[in-house]
Amino acid sequence: MMLLTWVVCLAQVVVAQNQQPDVGQSAMSSSSGPITVTSSDAQNSAWSSTAYSTSSTGVSMASFSRDMAWSSAASSMASAITSTVSAGQDSAWSSDYPTMSSTAAASVGQQPDVSSYSSSMYSVPTSTAPVTVTVIVTDAPSDSPSVTAAPQASGNATATAAPTVTLVVSNHTNPLYTYDYLSGIKINDTSLGVNNSFSPPFYPTPETRGQGNWTYAVDKARTFVASLTLEEKVNLTTGVGWQGGRCVGNIAPIERVGFQGLCLQDAPLGVRLTDGVTAFPSGLNAAATFDRQLMYERALAIGEEFRGKGVNIALGPGMNGGGRVAASGRQWEMAGGDPYLAGESAYYSVRGLQDAGVQACAKHYILNEQERNRTTSSSNIDDATIHEIYLHPFLRAVQADVSAVMCSYNLVNSSWACQNSKAVNGLLKHELGFQGQVLSDWQAQHSGVASALAGLDQTMPGDVTFGSNSSYWGANLTVSINNGSVPLERLEDMAVRVMAGYFRLGQDTGYPAVNFDTFKPNGPLDEHVNVQGNHADIVRKVGAASTILLKNENGALPIRKPRTLAMIGSDAGPPSRGPNGFSDRGGVDGTLAMGWGSGTTQFPYLISPLEAIQRRAIQDHTLVSWSLEDFDLDLAVSTAANVDVAIVFLNSDSGEEYIVVDGNIGDRNNLTAWHGGDELVLAVANVTSNVVVVIHNPGPIDMEAWIDHPNVTAVLLAGLPGQESGNSIVEIVYGDYNPSAKLPFTIAKNSLSDYPAQIAYINTNLDPEPQIDYKERLNVDYRHFLSNNITPRYGFGHGLSYTSFNSTNLQIRALGKKDIQRRNDWHEERFSAANATGEIGSSLSKALHAPRWEVSADIQNVGGVYGCDVPQLYLGFPEGSGEPPRVLRGFERITLEPWKVEKARFPLSRYDLSVWDTELQRWRIPEGDFTIYVTSKSAFDMDPLTGTIPSNWLPNGKDDDIYAW
Repeated sequence: MMLLTWVVCLAQVVVAQNQQPDVGQSAMSSSSGPITVTSSDAQNSAWSSTAYSTSSTGVSMASFSRDMAWSSAASSMASAITSTVSAGQDSAWSSDYPTMSSTAAASVGQQPDVSSYSSSMYSVPTSTAPVTVTVIVTDAPSDSPSVTAAPQASGNATATAAPTVTLVVSNHTNPLYTYDYLSGIKINDTSLGVNNSFSPPFYPTPETRGQGNWTYAVDKARTFVASLTLEEKVNLTTGVGWQGGRCVGNIAPIERVGFQGLCLQDAPLGVRLTDGVTAFPSGLNAAATFDRQLMYERALAIGEEFRGKGVNIALGPGMNGGGRVAASGRQWEMAGGDPYLAGESAYYSVRGLQDAGVQACAKHYILNEQERNRTTSSSNIDDATIHEIYLHPFLRAVQADVSAVMCSYNLVNSSWACQNSKAVNGLLKHELGFQGQVLSDWQAQHSGVASALAGLDQTMPGDVTFGSNSSYWGANLTVSINNGSVPLERLEDMAVRVMAGYFRLGQDTGYPAVNFDTFKPNGPLDEHVNVQGNHADIVRKVGAASTILLKNENGALPIRKPRTLAMIGSDAGPPSRGPNGFSDRGGVDGTLAMGWGSGTTQFPYLISPLEAIQRRAIQDHTLVSWSLEDFDLDLAVSTAANVDVAIVFLNSDSGEEYIVVDGNIGDRNNLTAWHGGDELVLAVANVTSNVVVVIHNPGPIDMEAWIDHPNVTAVLLAGLPGQESGNSIVEIVYGDYNPSAKLPFTIAKNSLSDYPAQIAYINTNLDPEPQIDYKERLNVDYRHFLSNNITPRYGFGHGLSYTSFNSTNLQIRALGKKDIQRRNDWHEERFSAANATGEIGSSLSKALHAPRWEVSADIQNVGGVYGCDVPQLYLGFPEGSGEPPRVLRGFERITLEPWKVEKARFPLSRYDLSVWDTELQRWRIPEGDFTIYVTSKSAFDMDPLTGTIPSNWLPNGKDDDIYAW
């Protein structure tokens, strides 16, 4: 139970139960009579909605909700009070915003500091009499903070108690923080961390600065926005509603100023819900290449197709799936189990998309690591882990000048991601200095005022729920601006951020108009423009370059003109329903080349392995037979018996939670092969001596049932390679392409139990807010295995070749001033360790990210086959730093003719050697020596090249400043 007694000079307040207005919506009265403040037990708008009056009598409103508790502005057009007080997990006794009255706003949080809270309440008219308002809230959510307050009054307002405001913020079971917010004194110092599901406040939203590559675009956006009416500015922030336009997300045109609107469209591997497009390999496949150039080329081709269709904002790339849970449903859209690898993929994918002229949208921000309960669960994490693991890919996207970031469905430390001021205002817009717009995932907005103040810039698709014909913003945002709940400056910054990416990529000049219709593909507006070009070539190339050779006994691969060959398993053949037989690919029928959900596209065609191998068999005069019935083991055995080579095709699928396939709610229920795959392999291996297993998969897979069978001679992990699937696998199997891909995740021996965390398989109906505690902290994927001495089946970075490589001559040197490539503007920075937490963009400091050391090694092809090697650099932090034994900090893809040698070079920055100091709230290089490991084998290689960066080379002393030149 919560009791709040507040004595101020107000008109009579009447509490009406069980209404659910939005926090940005006003209840209006034109008289000095009672002002109704609504109460609701809804999660978002309880004790909410701005009470608004045109009289001279003051008003008051309280909000008790997850993110704006006892909150929102009490406002008047006259000289009455304007006060915002919040004790929620996202906005604690705060608002740092200007109001419509002449009094100053109260502030608490991290910006300004808690000590800036004003102890003086606002003056009110002398004509009103004091009224005591007592509100008793029972059955409050167990994770809500406990608040007692008696704000001090001034003028004619009186207080019944001493001017103290005490906020006790609790997690589910234990007190977390206690503050006296008037004095700014922290009463206790319990640290933030796992299961302490409190997200500290960070206000106000930093305005976009218009620096670096954004200067011209932001200036132009500000000029444009200044020419708009209030309603037109609001329209830039609010989608037209589900199915209200030709794209999945639409911003309406403003014809008066010649603005044609914005089209937002999925997906990360191609344009969704239209024809004439290419079905590209998955993001996980691109990561498996460990090839920055191929990551870029794939993204550039995807961007060209988005532009060709008239799409302004491509909803990708994806940056989740950081190796936490092996069964995560959408990890095939992402970039693997290591933040450094994911960051490189993010950077080059954003660059590729935007070099084609389309705005990229990094998603899903942040901690949306599973599909089960993604709209109700809270991802609870500590400060160091979010910085070092999950924020890093977004940091790299911001370094690539990404135009947009999509906030996610889940809660972060019990605050909705799209109105989490710490995550959006604090980390993204302040610490990373992000200059573009933050848009919501579809229906991920949960409030009006709260989300605007916390940094959300655009709501998609615009309506509260699909087809509801209501919006948290739109007209409600206009009202909130007019009554002062949301400052006009915040709205203008929202609009500028929306337009800055548009102008930066030149979409205001000569950009194609939308030429398709998502929801009426056979309607009169769909022009069926074909944008594929020659992109099948890059699909085929990435498909081959991402196929990982896990096992190859006795040179089983490549095969060379076998007399007889059997193909076993439904995954070998074409889908009987056609490649697009399931909506959003929500089903498996034949070979698998794409997962399911909104991250998909339409196949223009799909080359199955059976078709591709038969074409090759014609050249080689090979006799090909097949059995495509997974559960007909007798047929499989009779088909495979005594052939020269039997290729068994397996698959396992996953996707997004709105589609359930065979009981899998997006996330996989286990890691085993589907359709009895293990039994199929064993049946074939028991009757023939040369079995090659090919797996199409969305992530790690359990192969323990058959991997050590002596007749299983080779294993290929092909991922989800897109429309050229069969052609890509044939190039690998026959040796036309020498495999060079590496595992972007670890494959365990003991299936799920060996991994650092499991999917929270909770029925949402039984627990409306599952708590997902990131207890593993920094130990994700291979880091967890190494930290706990767990031997995997195949480790992160593993992948064989048809040739062999040697690594020698490890060298480490500190770079001199002439070696450090400085841009002219680098000296203009004023960052230092002392001001790092207060300056916008400090985590992108050029001094922090400039190369300071170089590690090199000689790589030689000592086999007889042309091929590529991928040497990887792992860093061992000093003892006591709290880091895992090894962390990836570099990789290079080296292409070599037989016996040729090339030097692999790995630059290292201060950031690469840093940890996030939760006490100092900045990056810091720990004291001690760093160990360098260079290997082409995997993160688990016990005989890598090793070296040391000695402590005396490093700025790791108390007086050393890694933020300054």
